This record gives sequence, C-alpha cells and structure tokens, in this order.
Amino acid sequence: MTTKIIPSRNWDPVLSGLLASLQETNGNVCNSDEEYMFLNNLLRSKELHALFKVHNKIVEKDRNERYRPVLASSMQIVLEILDTIMPYLEENEDCKELFFHLQKPHLQGLLCSHDAVAQKDYYPRLPEIPQDVDEDEETVKIVQLVKSNEPLNGEQSTEPIVGATIKTDEETGKIVIARVMHGGAADRSGLIHVGDEVCEVNGINVEGKTPNDVLKILQSSEGTITFKLIPADGKYGLRESRVRVRAHFDYDATNDVHIPCQEAGLKFVKGDILHIVSREDKYWWQARKEGDKNMRAGLIPSKLLQERRIVLERANEGKGEKVISCLKTPDSCLPEKMIPTQEGVAERVPFCAPLGGVDSVGGSPQCIPKVKTKKIIYDLAENDDFDREEIPTYEEVVKLYPRPGVIRPLVLIGPPGIGRNELKRRLMVTNPEKFRTPTPYTSRPPRAGEIHGKDYYFVSREKMEEEIQEGKFIEYGEYKGNLYGTSAETVKSLIDSAFFCILTPHYQALKMLRTADVKPYIVFIKPPEFDALKETRNAAFARSTFDETNSRGFTDDEFNEIIRSSRRIEFLYGHWFDEVIVNADLLIAFEQLLQVVHKIENDPLWVPASWVQ
Repeated sequence: MTTKIIPSRNWDPVLSGLLASLQETNGNVCNSDEEYMFLNNLLRSKELHALFKVHNKIVEKDRNERYRPVLASSMQIVLEILDTIMPYLEENEDCKELFFHLQKPHLQGLLCSHDAVAQKDYYPRLPEIPQDVDEDEETVKIVQLVKSNEPLNGEQSTEPIVGATIKTDEETGKIVIARVMHGGAADRSGLIHVGDEVCEVNGINVEGKTPNDVLKILQSSEGTITFKLIPADGKYGLRESRVRVRAHFDYDATNDVHIPCQEAGLKFVKGDILHIVSREDKYWWQARKEGDKNMRAGLIPSKLLQERRIVLERANEGKGEKVISCLKTPDSCLPEKMIPTQEGVAERVPFCAPLGGVDSVGGSPQCIPKVKTKKIIYDLAENDDFDREEIPTYEEVVKLYPRPGVIRPLVLIGPPGIGRNELKRRLMVTNPEKFRTPTPYTSRPPRAGEIHGKDYYFVSREKMEEEIQEGKFIEYGEYKGNLYGTSAETVKSLIDSAFFCILTPHYQALKMLRTADVKPYIVFIKPPEFDALKETRNAAFARSTFDETNSRGFTDDEFNEIIRSSRRIEFLYGHWFDEVIVNADLLIAFEQLLQVVHKIENDPLWVPASWVQ
C-alpha cells in the first residue's frame, strides 16, 4: 500500500503533479519496486524542486521585456567607438575624455560580463552521466546530417565538408573520427566527437573498409547522410581559445607530406594574423585567419612541430641533403580524410543499450628528435651567434590602441648605404618640434662650436665604459680611439616627453629596443635588386657611405655588399619587422614612411601580447 504525500507549498506544482500521477498508478509504470522508489524519491527531492523554481524564475524574466538586453555585443560597440573617435582626440577634449574612460579595465570588464549574460554564456556544462557497462552490449548513436553544395578544397571530391576527419585506428582497425574542426558542422552540432567509431553510413556497414571506401559511400549519397557511431569515452565540448598569433613563415598544406589531412590544412603567409582556436593536439593546431568569415578552422603545424622542422633544416644546411624528418606520430599524424557532408543536424536517436565503445587512440609521440640549441650570453660587440639560435614560428599578439601623449618610437633598420639617415632627415625637417632623435654620447672632447646635450653628450671614457658594462646603451662602438653610443635613457626620455622618437640604430640594437617599455615600430629599409639599386643611385649621384670622405659614388662591390647585408639582417631579424619599405625611389619610399607615421599615430596595431599584460 502506498502512502499519499501531501505536496508542500514550497514544491513545484509540475513536479507535484508528476508525483501524484506516479502514486495513483501504484507503481504500475515501473518494471520494479527499485525503479518506483527511485522516481518517488527523486520527485520528492528538495534539491530538484529548488532547481525548478530557479529555472522558472529565469524563464519568467526572459519573457518580461524589461529584462531583455538591448544588444548582446556592447564590447564590440565600444571598440568601434574607439576607432571612430580616435582621429579627433587632439582637437576635441570630450573625445579624449570618452576615449580614456572607455579603456578603463573596470568598465570593459562590466561590458564583457553584460555580453556574457546577454548571450547566455553562463549555462553550465553538464558532466557525463555514469552508466553501468555491460561487456556484451554497446551504446550507439544515430546522427543525421543534410548535404549541401559547398565545395571541398580537395582534388578528389566536389562534396561539402562536415568539418571532421576520419582515419583507421592502428590498434583496432576500426574507422574512427580523427579530428573535429572548430566552427564546422560537426562541432556546431555537438553530436560528433573525436574517437567516435563509425559503424555504418547510410545503413552500409563499414567494418573492414578504408577511409577512402567510406568517402566513396558518402560522395555517392544524396540528401540526408546517416551515421551510426559508437561514442568515444572522454569529455566533450571544446571551447575556442582567444589566442592570436603572427605567423613568421609561409605555409601551404598541399606541400606538406606530413599533415594528417591536406584538405583540412590552412594556407597562410608570413605576417598573417591567425586566430588559434585549439591547441589540444601537440603537433597540429586548429586556426582561422583573423577576420576570415569562414567559420571552420584549418590545420596548421604547432609551434613545437615547426620549431623542430626548422632545426632539422638548419642542421642539414650546407650538406646538400633534402630534409625528410620523422614526423609521424600515433596520435596526430595518421592519414585522415575529410568527411564530405555538412549543414543541418536532423536528429539524434540513441539506441537503448548500456555504454560501451572503443578506446581512443593512444600513445605518446616518440619519433620527433629533440635537438638542443645553444644558450649564449649575447654580447653586442662580438657576433650574431645569439641571433642564429632564434627560431621564429609564431608570436602571440594583441591589438595596441594609440593613446594621447604616448607615441611609439619609429626604428629604421637596414644595411649601411641604403638611405635610412636621409629618410630620417627628411622626416624631421617636416616638423622639427614633433620628430626628435636621441642625442648620442661620446668619449671624445668637444670641438669648436659643439654644444653639450645638443650635438653630443660629452663624457669621460671611464664613465662611458662603466655604463656600457651596466647595459645602459642600446648600441655603442669605437671610432678613431673614441667611444660613441646611444643611451637607453635618452630614448625613454623622448618617449615620456610625448615626442615622436626616430632611431636608425645598428640592427643588433633591436634586442635591447624591442621591449614592453619602448614598444618600437620597426621598419626595414630594403634595397631593390642589383640593377635597380645601381641605376637609381647613379642617377641621383649618391655618394658612397663606405668612403669616409663621401667623395665618390658606390662601386659594384659596395652595391653587392648592401644587398648581402640586407639579406643577412632580414634572415636574422625579419620576424621582428612591422613594415618593409623597398628604397628603390627615395620619394616613393618617403611617402610610404609618412603613411607609416600616420598608422602609428592613429591605428590600433598588433603587438606582442607581453607588451600589454
């Protein structure tokens, strides 16, 4: 006999109704007394009733117009406002004040929280429901996707992409989901996960088949594609990272024999800003080009993988060997094939069987050799050994917005004789009160008419050597027995005084200048090809900078030395350049430099993430 429970006034009426219905049936809807008692206790649970009350409150507020957000992207609106008012900061005090307030961390944090609530990004991710495992039975799920006409970026298929790849599990021989691409249909559906075993496609058993066989089945299918999958063990739900990086090399998946799936590769060139959406795979990241409207991410080599590739290439330089490195790993580099279906999840019908499934592919990669690089304490006066150890791949970046009264210094880098000092001179002539260059230091005595602090800072050799040892000079050298150099403090004082500081240092000085305190904008002044370089310099009657008297033109050997030195600088420091200007025509190069100045003053620019943290 069942005792009827009188509902409490704090109970949810819907749950109370279900409990009353259960009691009226006397447990006839249940297969056993244990099931009846479980449902009875669950529907009487105070915790469940409390959760329903909270849910109902939220739903009621959502239905009330006054609780609905006006927009769900307030932070984006603020960024657009900052871009809009930036050109008027100097002439309008209201714009300057608004610009200052909108950049306050507390206000931006509040707006980000508002957007998270407005976009309902606060829902918890529920854990997996534990179930008893029956060795003789497995849980399977049916996933239906609707084909569309989006073309695949491959040569053997014209079918659309679902945003997932398949491969053969080396241990079990089964066809499994190898990778789910962020932003693709599989990722958006939430129904297909890495490690899921593919049992059937459109009712066709795929046991013993290869990934190519499965692709042929998919390509010949029309309309709805139905997958029968055995779920993989593990956690689901991948969150996109917010990391942006600047690429320091070119990449084309069609030329990469080691990528697991060429169709899934993302092509980019040096200097591109990439949004790294997933770094879960040790060797293959998922990324999108910044600003690209294509939601699906592509595969790119990870920082670790690319660094090891570069080390192997450098180790084989000069030996005349083609680098074929051992890059294949059990987890990450098995051949994969894109699943050519997409768009629209029709339904998901789980079969009523206990959880089973297959083990995900495992094993730690051991094939990639670890190459140690030298650690050398860099001495500015010695050589470039430190710079040879730099392995540029990706650099994490964020946008830096210009601020009133704070101007990033302009650093012109290039080989001797390329015209950096002439470009600097022309720029400073346009506005002497705005553009400044730091006054150098020297250990020689002043000459007639020279003023301390204007022409040079004249100090003793002992004092200058002492400050050099303390690291206070960004560059220094000796000429005819006297020391010359540029102090880091003079550069910092110009920046702090809101001047537009222009520097033309030796390229090795970049290691001391490229810091969060200075935040330089580095422009590489590059020579054209030999014929153009010779023709333009001779036409302008340019005087050789290799001759102390500047009494003659450049020789062919000197032109070749300019080009050779340029290539060396670009090889060592090219990953630090913000801009490259080819100085084939001085007037054109100067116009390009003026555009750079305008960009520094007005545009938000990508900088190393460490500079703003």
